[in-house]
Amino acid sequence: MRIGTTAVETGGAQALGKLADQLRRAADDGLASVWMANVFGLEALTSLAVAGSQVPGIELGTAVVPTYPRHPAVLAQQALTTALAVGPGRLTLGIGLSHKVVIENMYGYSFDKPARHMREYLSVLLPLLDGTAVSVDGATLSAHLGLSTPRDGRVPVLLAALAPRMLDLAGGQADGTVLWMTGAATVRDYVVPAISAAANAAGRPRPRVVCSLPVCVTDDPDAVRASAEKEFAIYGQLPSYRAMLDREGAAGPGDVAIVGDEDTVAARILALADAGVTDFVAVEFARGQDRERTRGVLKALA
Repeated sequence: MRIGTTAVETGGAQALGKLADQLRRAADDGLASVWMANVFGLEALTSLAVAGSQVPGIELGTAVVPTYPRHPAVLAQQALTTALAVGPGRLTLGIGLSHKVVIENMYGYSFDKPARHMREYLSVLLPLLDGTAVSVDGATLSAHLGLSTPRDGRVPVLLAALAPRMLDLAGGQADGTVLWMTGAATVRDYVVPAISAAANAAGRPRPRVVCSLPVCVTDDPDAVRASAEKEFAIYGQLPSYRAMLDREGAAGPGDVAIVGDEDTVAARILALADAGVTDFVAVEFARGQDRERTRGVLKALA
Protein backbone atom coordinates (compact mmCIF):
# COMPACT_ATOMS: atom_id res chain seq x y z
CA MET A 1 0.00 0.00 0.00
CA ARG A 2 1.37 3.37 -1.05
CA ILE A 3 1.20 6.29 1.40
CA GLY A 4 0.21 9.79 0.29
CA THR A 5 -1.17 13.00 1.69
CA THR A 6 -3.51 15.82 0.72
CA ALA A 7 -2.60 19.37 -0.20
CA VAL A 8 -3.76 22.00 2.28
CA GLU A 9 -5.01 25.00 0.36
CA THR A 10 -3.76 28.40 1.51
CA GLY A 11 -5.00 31.80 0.40
CA GLY A 12 -3.17 34.84 -0.81
CA ALA A 13 -0.98 35.67 -3.78
CA GLN A 14 1.62 33.08 -2.73
CA ALA A 15 -0.82 30.16 -2.71
CA LEU A 16 0.82 28.35 -5.63
CA GLY A 17 4.29 28.79 -4.17
CA LYS A 18 3.08 27.36 -0.86
CA LEU A 19 1.54 24.44 -2.73
CA ALA A 20 4.90 23.75 -4.37
CA ASP A 21 6.48 23.79 -0.91
CA GLN A 22 3.98 21.17 0.26
CA LEU A 23 4.70 18.97 -2.75
CA ARG A 24 8.44 19.32 -2.18
CA ARG A 25 8.19 18.36 1.48
CA ALA A 26 6.00 15.36 0.71
CA ALA A 27 8.50 14.19 -1.90
CA ASP A 28 11.42 14.73 0.49
CA ASP A 29 9.56 12.74 3.16
CA GLY A 30 9.28 9.78 0.79
CA LEU A 31 5.51 9.95 0.33
CA ALA A 32 4.18 8.47 -2.89
CA SER A 33 1.56 11.05 -3.79
CA VAL A 34 -0.17 14.36 -3.06
CA TRP A 35 -3.87 14.80 -3.84
CA MET A 36 -5.72 18.07 -4.26
CA ALA A 37 -9.42 18.77 -3.92
CA ASN A 38 -11.26 20.99 -6.39
CA VAL A 39 -13.94 22.87 -4.50
CA PHE A 40 -14.24 26.68 -4.45
CA GLY A 41 -10.63 27.77 -4.05
CA LEU A 42 -7.70 27.04 -6.31
CA GLU A 43 -8.52 25.12 -9.48
CA ALA A 44 -6.80 21.79 -8.93
CA LEU A 45 -5.42 20.91 -12.37
CA THR A 46 -4.05 24.38 -13.03
CA SER A 47 -2.49 24.44 -9.56
CA LEU A 48 -0.88 21.02 -9.99
CA ALA A 49 0.45 22.01 -13.41
CA VAL A 50 2.15 25.10 -11.98
CA ALA A 51 3.37 23.70 -8.65
CA GLY A 52 3.99 20.15 -9.85
CA SER A 53 6.25 21.29 -12.66
CA GLN A 54 8.62 22.60 -9.96
CA VAL A 55 8.77 19.35 -7.97
CA PRO A 56 9.75 16.19 -9.86
CA GLY A 57 8.86 12.61 -9.16
CA ILE A 58 5.90 12.50 -6.80
CA GLU A 59 2.47 11.44 -8.10
CA LEU A 60 -0.11 14.23 -8.32
CA GLY A 61 -3.83 13.49 -8.09
CA THR A 62 -7.11 15.35 -8.09
CA ALA A 63 -9.58 14.22 -5.45
CA VAL A 64 -11.79 15.17 -7.08
CA VAL A 65 -12.77 17.35 -10.05
CA PRO A 66 -16.59 17.62 -10.30
CA THR A 67 -17.85 16.53 -13.72
CA TYR A 68 -21.02 18.58 -14.21
CA PRO A 69 -19.47 22.06 -14.57
CA ARG A 70 -16.97 20.88 -17.24
CA HIS A 71 -17.65 19.23 -20.56
CA PRO A 72 -15.63 15.99 -20.69
CA ALA A 73 -13.73 17.18 -23.78
CA VAL A 74 -12.65 20.32 -21.92
CA LEU A 75 -11.56 18.25 -18.93
CA ALA A 76 -9.63 15.84 -21.17
CA GLN A 77 -7.85 18.76 -22.82
CA GLN A 78 -6.97 20.30 -19.46
CA ALA A 79 -5.80 17.01 -17.95
CA LEU A 80 -3.56 16.25 -20.94
CA THR A 81 -2.07 19.73 -20.72
CA THR A 82 -1.43 19.32 -17.00
CA ALA A 83 0.18 15.93 -17.61
CA LEU A 84 2.43 17.53 -20.21
CA ALA A 85 3.47 20.20 -17.70
CA VAL A 86 4.39 17.80 -14.88
CA GLY A 87 5.84 14.94 -16.92
CA PRO A 88 4.80 11.43 -17.91
CA GLY A 89 3.25 9.04 -15.41
CA ARG A 90 2.69 11.62 -12.68
CA LEU A 91 -0.91 12.83 -13.01
CA THR A 92 -3.93 10.81 -11.88
CA LEU A 93 -7.28 12.37 -12.70
CA GLY A 94 -9.82 11.80 -9.95
CA ILE A 95 -13.34 12.86 -10.93
CA GLY A 96 -16.69 12.75 -9.18
CA LEU A 97 -20.32 13.76 -9.32
CA SER A 98 -20.09 16.08 -6.31
CA HIS A 99 -23.45 16.44 -4.50
CA LYS A 100 -26.96 17.53 -5.37
CA VAL A 101 -26.75 20.54 -3.07
CA VAL A 102 -23.70 21.77 -4.98
CA ILE A 103 -24.66 20.85 -8.54
CA GLU A 104 -28.30 21.93 -8.44
CA ASN A 105 -28.40 24.64 -5.77
CA MET A 106 -25.07 26.31 -6.56
CA TYR A 107 -24.28 25.56 -10.21
CA GLY A 108 -27.84 25.23 -11.47
CA TYR A 109 -27.43 21.90 -13.28
CA SER A 110 -29.82 19.00 -12.97
CA PHE A 111 -28.56 16.17 -10.76
CA ASP A 112 -31.10 13.74 -12.22
CA LYS A 113 -29.79 10.19 -12.89
CA PRO A 114 -26.19 10.87 -11.86
CA ALA A 115 -24.93 7.38 -12.75
CA ARG A 116 -26.20 7.83 -16.32
CA HIS A 117 -24.43 11.18 -16.46
CA MET A 118 -21.15 9.59 -15.35
CA ARG A 119 -21.46 6.72 -17.82
CA GLU A 120 -21.95 9.17 -20.68
CA TYR A 121 -19.19 11.40 -19.34
CA LEU A 122 -16.71 8.53 -19.40
CA SER A 123 -17.75 7.58 -22.93
CA VAL A 124 -16.31 10.94 -24.03
CA LEU A 125 -13.52 11.54 -21.53
CA LEU A 126 -11.72 8.19 -21.70
CA PRO A 127 -11.32 7.93 -25.49
CA LEU A 128 -10.18 11.55 -25.74
CA LEU A 129 -7.56 10.99 -23.04
CA ASP A 130 -6.33 8.01 -25.06
CA GLY A 131 -6.13 10.03 -28.29
CA THR A 132 -9.30 8.73 -29.95
CA ALA A 133 -11.93 11.01 -31.47
CA VAL A 134 -15.51 10.60 -30.24
CA SER A 135 -19.01 10.86 -31.63
CA VAL A 136 -21.48 10.59 -28.78
CA ASP A 137 -25.09 11.70 -28.48
CA GLY A 138 -26.23 10.99 -24.96
CA ALA A 139 -29.18 12.00 -22.85
CA THR A 140 -27.02 14.30 -20.71
CA LEU A 141 -24.24 15.39 -23.11
CA SER A 142 -22.97 15.16 -26.65
CA ALA A 143 -19.54 15.35 -28.25
CA HIS A 144 -18.31 15.11 -31.84
CA LEU A 145 -14.61 15.93 -31.88
CA GLY A 146 -11.04 14.88 -31.40
CA LEU A 147 -8.21 16.64 -29.58
CA SER A 148 -4.81 17.65 -30.90
CA THR A 149 -3.44 18.16 -27.37
CA PRO A 150 0.00 16.52 -27.13
CA ARG A 151 0.02 13.30 -25.10
CA ASP A 152 3.03 12.24 -23.06
CA GLY A 153 1.88 8.95 -21.56
CA ARG A 154 -1.50 7.83 -20.27
CA VAL A 155 -3.57 9.73 -17.70
CA PRO A 156 -5.41 7.22 -15.46
CA VAL A 157 -8.90 8.11 -14.25
CA LEU A 158 -10.36 7.29 -10.84
CA LEU A 159 -13.99 7.82 -9.82
CA ALA A 160 -15.28 8.98 -6.48
CA ALA A 161 -17.47 5.89 -6.35
CA LEU A 162 -19.60 4.88 -3.38
CA ALA A 163 -22.93 3.68 -4.80
CA PRO A 164 -23.10 0.28 -6.54
CA ARG A 165 -23.54 1.65 -10.08
CA MET A 166 -20.63 4.03 -9.61
CA LEU A 167 -18.40 1.23 -8.32
CA ASP A 168 -19.35 -0.78 -11.38
CA LEU A 169 -18.17 2.10 -13.60
CA ALA A 170 -15.03 2.60 -11.53
CA GLY A 171 -13.99 -1.03 -11.95
CA GLY A 172 -15.41 -1.75 -15.39
CA GLN A 173 -14.37 1.41 -17.24
CA ALA A 174 -12.06 3.55 -15.11
CA ASP A 175 -8.86 2.67 -13.24
CA GLY A 176 -10.38 2.49 -9.77
CA THR A 177 -11.90 4.63 -7.08
CA VAL A 178 -10.94 7.40 -4.68
CA LEU A 179 -12.81 7.21 -1.37
CA TRP A 180 -13.53 9.61 1.47
CA MET A 181 -15.20 8.96 4.83
CA THR A 182 -15.15 5.21 4.17
CA GLY A 183 -13.84 2.98 6.95
CA ALA A 184 -11.88 -0.27 6.75
CA ALA A 185 -14.82 -2.63 7.22
CA THR A 186 -16.80 -0.94 4.45
CA VAL A 187 -13.79 -1.04 2.13
CA ARG A 188 -13.24 -4.75 2.85
CA ASP A 189 -16.84 -5.96 2.74
CA TYR A 190 -18.43 -3.64 0.18
CA VAL A 191 -16.10 -1.49 -1.93
CA VAL A 192 -13.37 -3.99 -2.83
CA PRO A 193 -15.70 -6.90 -3.71
CA ALA A 194 -17.90 -4.68 -5.88
CA ILE A 195 -15.16 -2.87 -7.77
CA SER A 196 -13.10 -6.04 -8.20
CA ALA A 197 -16.06 -7.94 -9.62
CA ALA A 198 -16.68 -5.14 -12.12
CA ALA A 199 -13.04 -5.12 -13.21
CA ASN A 200 -12.95 -8.91 -13.56
CA ALA A 201 -16.13 -8.95 -15.62
CA ALA A 202 -14.67 -6.33 -17.96
CA GLY A 203 -11.30 -8.07 -18.20
CA ARG A 204 -9.54 -5.09 -16.69
CA PRO A 205 -6.56 -5.01 -14.31
CA ARG A 206 -6.94 -4.85 -10.55
CA PRO A 207 -8.45 -1.43 -9.80
CA ARG A 208 -6.79 1.08 -7.52
CA VAL A 209 -8.60 1.75 -4.26
CA VAL A 210 -7.44 5.12 -2.95
CA CYS A 211 -8.73 5.63 0.59
CA SER A 212 -8.53 9.04 2.25
CA LEU A 213 -9.28 9.61 5.93
CA PRO A 214 -8.47 12.22 8.58
CA VAL A 215 -5.30 11.33 10.55
CA CYS A 216 -3.82 12.72 13.76
CA VAL A 217 -1.20 11.30 16.12
CA THR A 218 -1.97 12.60 19.59
CA ASP A 219 -1.97 11.85 23.31
CA ASP A 220 -5.51 13.24 23.62
CA PRO A 221 -7.59 11.13 21.21
CA ASP A 222 -10.96 12.03 22.71
CA ALA A 223 -10.40 15.76 22.18
CA VAL A 224 -9.08 15.20 18.67
CA ARG A 225 -12.02 12.98 17.69
CA ALA A 226 -14.36 15.71 18.93
CA SER A 227 -12.43 18.21 16.83
CA ALA A 228 -12.70 15.94 13.78
CA GLU A 229 -16.43 15.56 14.37
CA LYS A 230 -16.79 19.34 14.26
CA GLU A 231 -14.31 20.05 11.45
CA PHE A 232 -15.74 17.43 9.10
CA ALA A 233 -19.38 17.66 10.22
CA ILE A 234 -20.74 18.40 6.75
CA TYR A 235 -19.62 14.97 5.53
CA GLY A 236 -21.86 13.30 8.08
CA GLN A 237 -24.81 15.06 6.46
CA LEU A 238 -24.19 14.61 2.73
CA PRO A 239 -26.16 11.51 1.61
CA SER A 240 -23.35 9.61 -0.15
CA TYR A 241 -20.94 9.90 2.79
CA ARG A 242 -23.70 9.35 5.33
CA ALA A 243 -24.40 6.02 3.64
CA MET A 244 -20.75 4.96 4.03
CA LEU A 245 -20.68 6.00 7.69
CA ASP A 246 -23.86 4.01 8.30
CA ARG A 247 -22.32 0.93 6.65
CA GLU A 248 -19.33 1.31 8.96
CA GLY A 249 -21.55 1.70 12.03
CA ALA A 250 -20.07 5.15 12.60
CA ALA A 251 -22.08 7.91 14.22
CA GLY A 252 -20.07 10.58 12.46
CA PRO A 253 -16.75 11.58 10.90
CA GLY A 254 -14.96 11.45 14.25
CA ASP A 255 -15.53 7.69 14.39
CA VAL A 256 -13.68 6.98 11.13
CA ALA A 257 -10.88 9.47 11.78
CA ILE A 258 -7.59 7.67 12.48
CA VAL A 259 -6.56 9.04 15.85
CA GLY A 260 -4.27 7.90 18.67
CA ASP A 261 -0.63 7.39 19.50
CA GLU A 262 1.96 6.33 16.93
CA ASP A 263 1.33 2.60 17.26
CA THR A 264 -2.45 2.97 17.14
CA VAL A 265 -2.43 5.17 14.06
CA ALA A 266 0.08 2.98 12.22
CA ALA A 267 -1.92 -0.16 12.99
CA ARG A 268 -5.18 1.36 11.73
CA ILE A 269 -3.55 2.55 8.52
CA LEU A 270 -1.99 -0.86 7.92
CA ALA A 271 -5.38 -2.48 8.51
CA LEU A 272 -6.60 -0.66 5.42
CA ALA A 273 -4.04 -2.56 3.35
CA ASP A 274 -5.51 -5.80 4.66
CA ALA A 275 -8.94 -4.49 3.62
CA GLY A 276 -7.76 -4.07 0.02
CA VAL A 277 -6.70 -0.42 -0.10
CA THR A 278 -3.92 0.13 -2.65
CA ASP A 279 -3.21 3.76 -1.71
CA PHE A 280 -3.79 5.48 1.62
CA VAL A 281 -4.03 9.27 1.47
CA ALA A 282 -3.91 11.05 4.82
CA VAL A 283 -5.82 14.21 5.56
CA GLU A 284 -3.42 15.54 8.19
CA PHE A 285 -5.57 17.66 10.47
CA ALA A 286 -3.16 17.72 13.42
CA ARG A 287 -2.12 20.92 15.20
CA GLY A 288 1.11 21.94 16.92
CA GLN A 289 3.43 19.12 17.98
CA ASP A 290 0.89 16.55 16.81
CA ARG A 291 1.49 17.70 13.24
CA GLU A 292 5.11 16.55 13.22
CA ARG A 293 4.23 13.32 15.00
CA THR A 294 1.57 12.59 12.39
CA ARG A 295 3.93 13.21 9.50
CA GLY A 296 6.54 11.08 11.26
CA VAL A 297 4.22 8.06 11.21
CA LEU A 298 3.41 8.60 7.53
CA LYS A 299 7.12 8.84 6.71
CA ALA A 300 7.83 5.63 8.61
CA LEU A 301 5.04 3.77 6.82
CA ALA A 302 6.13 5.12 3.45
